[in-house]
Amino acid sequence: MLPDFNRLKVFYHVYTEQSTTRAAKALHITQSGVSQHIKKLENEVQVALFTRVNRKLIPTAAAHKLYAIVSAFMMQLENGVRDINESFEMPSGELRIGAPSEFGKTYLPGIMASFRRQYPNVSFYLELGDPNVLFEKVSQAELDFAYIDILPIFTNTPGGETTYTIHPIVKEQFVCACSQTYYNAHVLGAGYDELIQLQYIGYKKDIALFRSWFKLHFDTAPSSLDMVFVADNAGAIIAAIEQDMGIGVIVSHLVSDQIADKTIVPITGSDRKLENTIACVQFRNKAETLTERCFKEHMRHELGSISQLKLIDRDVPA
Repeated sequence: MLPDFNRLKVFYHVYTEQSTTRAAKALHITQSGVSQHIKKLENEVQVALFTRVNRKLIPTAAAHKLYAIVSAFMMQLENGVRDINESFEMPSGELRIGAPSEFGKTYLPGIMASFRRQYPNVSFYLELGDPNVLFEKVSQAELDFAYIDILPIFTNTPGGETTYTIHPIVKEQFVCACSQTYYNAHVLGAGYDELIQLQYIGYKKDIALFRSWFKLHFDTAPSSLDMVFVADNAGAIIAAIEQDMGIGVIVSHLVSDQIADKTIVPITGSDRKLENTIACVQFRNKAETLTERCFKEHMRHELGSISQLKLIDRDVPA
C-alpha cells in the first residue's frame, strides 16, 4: 500500500529544511500539524524517520532512502507540470499524425522540418497508410489527427462519419495515363469500347478508381478490366506505366515532370476532372492542443505554396 502523498510531501520539506518549524512555514501549516504527519508516516512505513540529538532533527538511514525516492519523484513532478504549463504557451511535445503514403512521404517531412525550426521542442510520429487504417488509428486515439483521402470508394469510417470532425484541406487531381509508346500504339483515337479492352495497372485488383474515371468521362463504366499489374505503391505504378505495361490512374502531381516531357501521356475523355479530397480528420469532441492547432495552420500555409495542389477554402464542408 502506498503512503499518503500529503505525508510524503511534509516529509520532503522536513528532510530538506532539517526543521519542523521551517517546514511548517514553507507548507503554511502548524508545527504540530507537521509533527502529526511525520508520526503517521512513520506508522505507515513502520520505521523511525527522524531522531532528535541536542534539539536537532537527524534523519535516520530509512529517511535517507525514502528521501532519495521522494525527491526524484518531486523533481519529475515539478518538471512535468512545468512542461504542461509551457505547452499552453509554446508548441511542444510529440504530435502523432497520419497521412496517405505518397502524399505523406512527399510533403510531410519537409513541412514538419520547417515547423520544428520554429518550435524545436516539438517531435513527430508519422503514420502512413490507407484511409481505413488511418480512420481506425484516429478512432483508437493512436493518432492525434490524420490527413485522409476522402474519396467515397476508399472510405470506411469506424463508428460512422459523425464520430469525427472532417475538414477538407486540399484537392488532388487524378490522371488516367500511359507511356507515349503505349499511347501511340493502342490509345490514340480509341473510344470507350476500345479503351476497356486494353491493359491496366492499379493499386488494387478492385477497379473502383478506374470505374470512377470512366463514369466521369463516358457516363458508363466497365464491370471488369484486364489488370496486368497491381502494386500498392505509386512509384511502382509509375515505373510500370513507363515500361509500356498499360494504363494507370495516378495523382497528377506525382507525374508532372513526365507529363511535361511527354514520356507519360494523360488520356482525356472529356473536360471533367477526377479529384480526391484530402481532409484533416480527428476524433469529434477531442480537445485541441496549442501544438496541434499551430501545426494545422502551418500545414495549411505550406500546402498553399505548392502549385500542384489546390487548397480548399475553410468554409467548404466535407
